Amino acid sequence: MAHTTHRRKEVPQKVYETERNTTYCPSSVFSKQKESDNQTMSANLKYLSLGILVFQTTSLVLTMRYSRTLKEEGPRYLSSTAVVIAELLKITACILLVYKDSKCNLRSLNRVLHDEILNKPMETLKLAIPSGIYTLQNNLLYVALSNLDAATYQVTYQLKILTTALFSVSMLSKKLGVYQWLSLVILMAGVAFVQWPTDSQTTATKELSAGSQFVGLIAVLIACFSSGFAGVYFEKILKETKQSVWIRNIQLGFFGSIFGLMGVYIYDGEPVSKNGFFQGYNKLTWIVVVLQALGGLVIAAVIKYADNILKGFATSLSIILSTLISYFWLQDFVPTSVFFLGAVLVIAATFLYGYDPKPAGNPIKA
Repeated sequence: MAHTTHRRKEVPQKVYETERNTTYCPSSVFSKQKESDNQTMSANLKYLSLGILVFQTTSLVLTMRYSRTLKEEGPRYLSSTAVVIAELLKITACILLVYKDSKCNLRSLNRVLHDEILNKPMETLKLAIPSGIYTLQNNLLYVALSNLDAATYQVTYQLKILTTALFSVSMLSKKLGVYQWLSLVILMAGVAFVQWPTDSQTTATKELSAGSQFVGLIAVLIACFSSGFAGVYFEKILKETKQSVWIRNIQLGFFGSIFGLMGVYIYDGEPVSKNGFFQGYNKLTWIVVVLQALGGLVIAAVIKYADNILKGFATSLSIILSTLISYFWLQDFVPTSVFFLGAVLVIAATFLYGYDPKPAGNPIKA
């Protein structure tokens, strides 16, 4: 009887130990599943933001080209004023997004703006550097488009991908793999093939004076280096601080509008005093301005969830889409075999960049 009682006491103990051990299994499974879901959501946000960026860049290029070449009565809209309005729209959109994050409470919005911007003047002043460079870059691109043909402009402007990669390595200590460096080279070759000037473009290029071509070329080169530096600097600020990306864009837009207004006063003060700030504005102009403001927000999301080099690839893909739309809808471009070769190279380079073996070797790192 003693042995029987002893055995009966052991059985519940083993069952208790088994049940105690199994109670920890679901929590570990749920935590792994939650981590996996977070990684999937992050990847989805990355590619969604890149897709929206491709759409925005393509639409902006087409509408901006059309608005600058459209012949209408009266003065044409000033690019400097368009840059300022785009910055103000971006600030408004970001304030609305912060208002939404504050559960649509005005007091919470006021407290967030006061705590994150006014009470942190040094953090706010950090955005003055990339903001001023972005404003310079936006105005330089208008100068470049006025002095260079589309092929030369788009090919040369792709140097910003290379400058972005170099600044990422030097400023962020980012290590690029062999596949990434190779993809950069293939991308540059592919875009060069896509935008290779045809005979008609060569004839049009000869009509431009050597002086205007030199001005356009210098404008594009400065814009490439400024784009790479400002983008990586902004990425560094975003990833080193815990401030919201929308708060950062409000700070960026604040300084951008100030620098933009200074540019309007210095370069276009006389036309504005004669014909007004909104001279030459129409529906198409407002579409360009809205797309430009949207671009700043999308780029901020891309930098937050991806990086600047992927942003460059998305821009390159948008060039191909712009050319295709120009052929099928605007009917002002005839694709050649060289174009198709370049398109294949750009798409291959995009996938090759994503084939970087580093994430596979360190799956635990976030």
